[in-house]
Amino acid sequence: MKRSLALCLLLLTFLWGNAVYAVETTILVLPDKAFYRPGETVTLHVSASTGARVEATIRYLDETITTLSAPVAEGAARLEWQPEPLAPRGYGVDIRLLDADGLELATTSTAFDVLERWIQAPRYGFLSEFKPGRDNADETMSWAAQYHVNGLQFYDWQYRHETLLPPSEPYVDVLGRELSLETVKRLIDAAHERNIAAMPYTAIYGASMAFYREHPDWALFSSGERPFEFGENFLIIMDPTPGSPWATHLLGEFARVLDETAFDGIHIDQYGAPMRGRNSAGEMVSLEQVFPAFINEAAALVEAKRGDDSVVLFNAVRNWPVAAVAPSDVDAVYIEVWDPYRHFMDLPRLVSRAQELGGGKPVIIAAYIHPDRPHNVRLANALIFASGGYHLELGEPGAMLADPYFPQFGMMAPDVQATTRAYYDFLVRYENVLALGTTGAPDRAAALAIEGVMTNTRRSRDRVAVIARRGEGRETFSLINLMGIGGELWDEPLPNGPTPLRDLPVQLRVDAPVERLWYASPDDRDPQARPLPFTQRHDDTGRLIEFTLPSLDYWTMIVVEYRLDR
Repeated sequence: MKRSLALCLLLLTFLWGNAVYAVETTILVLPDKAFYRPGETVTLHVSASTGARVEATIRYLDETITTLSAPVAEGAARLEWQPEPLAPRGYGVDIRLLDADGLELATTSTAFDVLERWIQAPRYGFLSEFKPGRDNADETMSWAAQYHVNGLQFYDWQYRHETLLPPSEPYVDVLGRELSLETVKRLIDAAHERNIAAMPYTAIYGASMAFYREHPDWALFSSGERPFEFGENFLIIMDPTPGSPWATHLLGEFARVLDETAFDGIHIDQYGAPMRGRNSAGEMVSLEQVFPAFINEAAALVEAKRGDDSVVLFNAVRNWPVAAVAPSDVDAVYIEVWDPYRHFMDLPRLVSRAQELGGGKPVIIAAYIHPDRPHNVRLANALIFASGGYHLELGEPGAMLADPYFPQFGMMAPDVQATTRAYYDFLVRYENVLALGTTGAPDRAAALAIEGVMTNTRRSRDRVAVIARRGEGRETFSLINLMGIGGELWDEPLPNGPTPLRDLPVQLRVDAPVERLWYASPDDRDPQARPLPFTQRHDDTGRLIEFTLPSLDYWTMIVVEYRLDR
């Protein structure tokens, strides 16, 4: 797989009997930041095991923007470029490693983007290790930047759910883990060096049993004097109604955190239940109504502390109550996916609906898949990214979220790291036709047909899923291959990946003359956009174009550009 880390073999044949010797050439290219703000210089660090010079071609979609060059000295090269202050915009970078005679030794690629704020394209990740003495903050953020992770949720960093900042250093959290606020602060500072936002985990209504005993009338009750509990003797659910004692207390804790740390906003969690209860006066409390009201108060507080860069996120567990919280003052719609949304095709439907409810806000999906299920990981990311969404899964070096308790993450094998990096590069490189400046167009998915292959169905297997998005003067059709995968559920291990398809005859119904057609795939060794020859004709139902798609492994994206003078 040719990507940021490419392992290429340069075969050197020596006339010594019949021996052939292979010399391994390695090349790695890393952007120095997770994203760039308008006016910032892009710096690409290249390391190579051999070679004399690197050449880099920077592309926007299928257009070549510029070419850079730099010598390799002691195995390293540095490339710098000042993009135009256009945002948001994603770019691809294609690297060639050359020897002293100009012979190509190896190739690789990466991507970067220019954003006004990270939340425009929130490639949200996680951190969950805050032990005293943690000394790999810089390495952690360098690793995150490889994948363009530009926001990190600091999960369970707090002293207590009701008392976020610790009384001493180090401190022990409610689960008995020894943590350090100094470690937290070093990680925040290192994140900011890479343009990575730091978001503190909080819970909207969780409090310790000891705190509840001090404030029994602050709780949310199921009946009579019995409060709701979360876990056995773990947490008590408090009443977060704005103006209630608990809500006032928690907002005060948010203010303290923002005053005493450099966190960039507030991440607010809930547990999916209860949905309603009664306060200490016996009055009914509907959390579907309370949540957006509390979010709006929290957003006003965070904006007062952090200005235009403030961000507030809220977890819609099991997609509830997304219809209420998506239009609130959250900066992105964050959904933790659980039953009944277990089918692969539930993922794009969740993203599409949340985008609609949020008026085009970014959508972040938290769907926990262990990295030892590589086919699940790859297909889930294809479906989420093709829908214009983002997937919370990366952050700790080499790790992938595998459990709702984030410290129980899984470690990615090298091949999973490589394919995942390829998909994140692709997401950033083509974000202007996958997400930014586009809207979902589910009605257009049925316009594309593949001869001999089922496409127009809600099934999550033995079909090619078509995900359509519309932008100014163009449409994007992502084809996700679900043929032969042996299962329909993203949270159950697949025995194998999809059956590769080749030379697919495609018909696409269009409403206007097509100027050009191109395609790209994160599964190809070369992620560059390639032109697609096509024919246009009319039939009884209108205008259509026909073309042959060379290949479909997991995900191939097709972009249709229309004549603007029609």
